[in-house]
Amino acid sequence: MSRTINVVRMQFVNKQTFIWVPLIVLVGAFLLSLAIYAMIPTDAVKVGGGSGAPLWYFMVVGVQALTLSFPFSQAMSVTRREFFLGTLGAALVTAVMLAIIFVIGGLVEQATHGWGMNGYFFYFDWIWAAGPLAAFFIYFVVAMLFFVVGFWAATIYKRWGALWLTVVLVGIAFVLVGLMWVTGFANAWVQVFTWFAVTGALGLALWGVLLGAVLAAISFAILRRAIP
Repeated sequence: MSRTINVVRMQFVNKQTFIWVPLIVLVGAFLLSLAIYAMIPTDAVKVGGGSGAPLWYFMVVGVQALTLSFPFSQAMSVTRREFFLGTLGAALVTAVMLAIIFVIGGLVEQATHGWGMNGYFFYFDWIWAAGPLAAFFIYFVVAMLFFVVGFWAATIYKRWGALWLTVVLVGIAFVLVGLMWVTGFANAWVQVFTWFAVTGALGLALWGVLLGAVLAAISFAILRRAIP
């Protein structure tokens, strides 16, 4: 356990990857969103997709957490299991920090009527439907899921190179398009959208936990044979 914690500390030595750049992306997206809201001459509710930027960036964090530190960790005689668990631990800490910021921001937005201009960056009704604790859980899961996706892609790259990573990503794209075709052919889009609506953001987050666990398990299996 102590060696795993040391891996967490090792990851945070590079504060740029886990702290500063995500914060810069968050603050930048927030300020740009407020500037855009201020230019819209209406009292209607204003929402945008800027809040997704720091969450999407967690995919980059997942890639860099492996590519920048894995060779160094192996030179320091850290086992691959310790590196894997410690890296996920570092991501967990950062995801918790980000989720806390989002929840605090959402509470402020509710108290200030969207910063006085009915503009919302952190607060979305469908995410907050079950309350602030559920919103915290959802934001945390989304951040961790993006991190695991990036880490999973990086392990494939480390093990087999860019060619096979491209083949896997293109294959997944074909599968998704195929599923869309089957759904359309069966005229089942109404049922699909109904399922999403009934499941809600919290239910989808629980499914995200399952998907993240599967990708993490695959990543660890690949990491055991990856070349530093």
